[in-house]
Amino acid sequence: MTTQIFTASAVPFARAFGWAGETLVTLSRAVAACSGAQKRVDEVQMLLALSDEELSRRGIARDDIVRHVFRDLF
Repeated sequence: MTTQIFTASAVPFARAFGWAGETLVTLSRAVAACSGAQKRVDEVQMLLALSDEELSRRGIARDDIVRHVFRDLF
């Protein structure tokens, strides 16, 4: 899983292009957030498709799949 972090370098871009720059920066942040969310949903679906035996080998209970995938947020 990758995490994208936007630094202050986006601020001068937004200032240089006014409201259009601010809009592009906001849009790029939204796309990055959606991309990360979709990867998590895909991982949950992949784990749900595994058998209980396969999950057990990975050390994950079926009831804990969502908690496992989002563990860094909880």
